[in-house]
Amino acid sequence: MFHPWRLLREMPQITVIWTELNHKSALTDGVSQIWLDRRLFQVERRCSLTHELIHIERGHTSRQSAAIEEAVRAETARRLIPFDELLRHKRWALSIEELADSLWVTTSVLKDRINHLDKKQSRLFAKAYCDTGAD
Repeated sequence: MFHPWRLLREMPQITVIWTELNHKSALTDGVSQIWLDRRLFQVERRCSLTHELIHIERGHTSRQSAAIEEAVRAETARRLIPFDELLRHKRWALSIEELADSLWVTTSVLKDRINHLDKKQSRLFAKAYCDTGAD
């Protein structure tokens, strides 16, 4: 399982600032600071921190295009949800919410993961039972 907090510990140059953000769960300057909304639940913190760490890894220091943001979301989902875990949990989950909860991610991150499966993964995922309702 990917642990963004463990990765953060290996990056002493990064400071996390807990604050209240409007219309965002997290932000980064792409260099040394990540702002996380203090009202987030732990699973939201995990997903948001991973997303912002990827922006830092990629050197994104300003607002990004929709395409780059989509790529960061896809990578966030891949890191947080290994494909074998996605299949294993899908076999018993009864809903997309239950599947997300069991994988310790938000439903948004789960949908990003499903929407970015390659063709082979998509076929295997479709064979596992559970109606996730993902588009």
